[in-house]
Amino acid sequence: MAATFNQNDDSVVVIVGSGAGGGTLATELALKGIKVVCLEAGKRHEIEDFLNDEWASFAQLAWTDMRTTSGSWRVARDFANLPAWIVKAVGGSTVHWAGASLRFQPHEFKARSTYGALKGANLQDWPIDLAEMEPWYAKAEDRMGVTRTNGIPGLPGNNNFKVLEKGARAIGYNQVHTGRMAINSEPRDGRGACQQIGFCFQGCKSGAKWSTLYAEIPKGEATGNLEVRPESFVQRIEHDASGKVTGVVYRDGKGVQQRQKARIVAVAGNSIESPRLLLNSSSNMFKDGLANSSGQVGRNYMRHMTGSVYGVFDKPVRMWRGTTMAGIVQDEAHHDPKRGFVGGYELETLSIGLPFMAAFLDPGSWGREFTTALDSYENMAGMWIVGEDMPQESNRITLSDKKDKGGMPVANVHFDDHPNDIAMRNHAYAQGAAIYGAVGATRTFPTTPYPSTHNLGTNRMSEKPRDGVVNKFGQSHDIKNLFVSDGSQFTTGGAENPTLTIVALALRQADHIAKQMAQRTV
Repeated sequence: MAATFNQNDDSVVVIVGSGAGGGTLATELALKGIKVVCLEAGKRHEIEDFLNDEWASFAQLAWTDMRTTSGSWRVARDFANLPAWIVKAVGGSTVHWAGASLRFQPHEFKARSTYGALKGANLQDWPIDLAEMEPWYAKAEDRMGVTRTNGIPGLPGNNNFKVLEKGARAIGYNQVHTGRMAINSEPRDGRGACQQIGFCFQGCKSGAKWSTLYAEIPKGEATGNLEVRPESFVQRIEHDASGKVTGVVYRDGKGVQQRQKARIVAVAGNSIESPRLLLNSSSNMFKDGLANSSGQVGRNYMRHMTGSVYGVFDKPVRMWRGTTMAGIVQDEAHHDPKRGFVGGYELETLSIGLPFMAAFLDPGSWGREFTTALDSYENMAGMWIVGEDMPQESNRITLSDKKDKGGMPVANVHFDDHPNDIAMRNHAYAQGAAIYGAVGATRTFPTTPYPSTHNLGTNRMSEKPRDGVVNKFGQSHDIKNLFVSDGSQFTTGGAENPTLTIVALALRQADHIAKQMAQRTV
């Protein structure tokens, strides 16, 4: 039975956000016997509520609250108030994600040591390495049911994958398979196998894809130690005269302001909302926002180097059938500066529906070239590029002069590509076109990046307090009982989809918090 905690109970851990970081942390703490209140800004939609219709699903799940943008990235021009495509619902973006679950490579934890001092980039080494993370990655893979780990077979390849695989092998690539995916290829953990329905971004109608919504949170609630409060939009974090956080103020679904006291607060609202919350929590003691003595809160925003390539063929591909992202080429994911850039990138199968294709293929275009591309939809194959982008201090989240309906300043997202990002993207466009060209594509379309789905950095981990916001456990350098539990704690981005690392860090953080609570150090 799910618990209900008193708002004046200052013994609870309050977690802001219920996605990969927050939902995992909440459940793991509850399983350890710790009382948790998880505050989620969005509504709770269960599997049966998901809509297998792109626009309707977007309206149901997406975070469409006002944000502003600046910088030279094209997203600022094409999607000025939607810089990121994330979910506002219980489960966060684990409802909408495609399921790719990849470990960081050893060098990606040590980007500064490996790449050197790259002009314009604020590179640092993580205060942890792969050896320290390996047991937590293993635990996360087992928890999430990641294919090709723990004896779990890979998913079958759909037509989109078969085109990618044939083209990739034709140009000499070898690391090509249907990926490590947190989607059941056989029944597991009380959930069935993938039904190959397609359109995974609309929420998995079969429940085969791992999501904190139904794979984690119910287990936490069953302990009697976890209360999830949907439609609870946290506005600020409060602290006492000693600087220790004491709870949060939030707006409920009726717009009424509420206050929940806490022993510990963990922020897991995504790399845009988490720094926004810390900045909006400024006070006389913390004039620049909470956890911000370094001035790094909101800085070093990363969104991965992305883009996509579509190929048109003589015969139908029907790329939308089957699992969206079960297909990967990893040959370019290594570090080889001879290519003209540091870091690497992955090529992953991608399919979006016709309405989103019309919105994203070349925003703002019209005319014969554009419409004939859409006419070719049935004969298209698609891939997404995801690579390591360079952290820059000037890429940052700040408070806008615009306010939300609760009167709080919204986030402004500023982003400019680093020259390394541009060089990597151009290389990836050429390789993607070559893959499709090798199997007879009649046209290829390199497509500009969409609104961000991998939002990282902004509350980065660092060895020294002056260089970041949190320590190696996601614990604020400034405030002992304040934690960050999402992708905003990433020091650098790596080439890999971030969810597995976020979950592994959350499991490790739960262990750390439980020990600190037992020792009464927090």
